[in-house]
Amino acid sequence: MEEAERIVAIGLLTEQDLDILGTGFRRAFRVDDTPCFDELLEQIDAAERRAEEMRAGN
Repeated sequence: MEEAERIVAIGLLTEQDLDILGTGFRRAFRVDDTPCFDELLEQIDAAERRAEEMRAGN
């Protein structure tokens, strides 16, 4: 994969975030309109729970 095409970030953004990014930000996929993100969101939630448990245990 060419360096210019390499994925460097994935993020969850609000409508306000997208407004700030402006029209130059072209690859936004609405989570509520795209069912393929359900599993990803579940994994993110699980990772956050594990991280919280680890912080609580320290």
